[in-house]
Amino acid sequence: MERRPPAEGGTFLPALVISLILGVSAGIFAGSYSYAMANPTPRTLPVAVVERPGANGEDETVSVDAFLRALGEGLGSSIETRRVESYQQAVEEIDGQRVFAVVGARGGGADSEAGDGARLELDLAGAAGASVAELLERAAPKAARETGNEITVRDIRPLHPGDPRGLALFYMNLAVVICGFLGAIQLGVHASRLRPLERIGVIAGYSLLGGLCVVAAVDWLLDAVPLPFPQSWLTLAATMFTAGMLFTMFNTLLGRWALLPTWALLVLLGNPSSGGAVSWPLLPPVLGAVGRWLPPGASVNAQHTAVCPARCS
Repeated sequence: MERRPPAEGGTFLPALVISLILGVSAGIFAGSYSYAMANPTPRTLPVAVVERPGANGEDETVSVDAFLRALGEGLGSSIETRRVESYQQAVEEIDGQRVFAVVGARGGGADSEAGDGARLELDLAGAAGASVAELLERAAPKAARETGNEITVRDIRPLHPGDPRGLALFYMNLAVVICGFLGAIQLGVHASRLRPLERIGVIAGYSLLGGLCVVAAVDWLLDAVPLPFPQSWLTLAATMFTAGMLFTMFNTLLGRWALLPTWALLVLLGNPSSGGAVSWPLLPPVLGAVGRWLPPGASVNAQHTAVCPARCS
């Protein structure tokens, strides 16, 4: 019986390195998602305030400001106010993902000791950020009581019944990101003879097909989210194409280790900080600031901007 020669030390070195990388990556993967999502805490919440001129305008402004201070103290966060001249302008701020709620007053004064508080209105947008809307809905009544005001809370951009937790956009984004760079990996393995322009064309082709299939599955088949077709399809396709091209770039620069920076940038950092599962005001400050500039975060923001007006109540 022929015996195999003992393996040289160099034979197992790549296997050892890969094993170490996989083990450490598993821990970082779990840690990054837990750090971003396990305990969402508000840091800065942008809120639009509608200024209403009139006889009680000054008193109402004082009431709104007192309510927002109490709300910020109750949440342990800073309320960033953006004063607008009309309610329509405030709604446009919500649809553009610049604020997550609208506060206004309807008559009454600000003297809480006299029991003559203002009648406040807080309009939320669950479709723009379900986690923020849920947090504000719980905290607003208490803040109103503490300041002697009455408050009415409503959701002007409600979530679709098929997506009660507002996670469909996050899963859609996760799918196209991972499939985007996996497709580029498979092209390198099974179609390595493709020329650069041919490779780019194939990545663009499967990205357009992948975006179409995601829209078909989530909207047309499951009715989880009503998606505006052209915007959502092209956003998903662009995200998938970007993921594929990122791997292609790293593969050109780093060769066989290209998956490491691709995985780190898109999956370990980009997806948990995208704002899809936890809205960016509730993310750790660094992730909230950086995530919106990475492909997954840019994709989620674009989807929210496209989908949010379509969910108008």
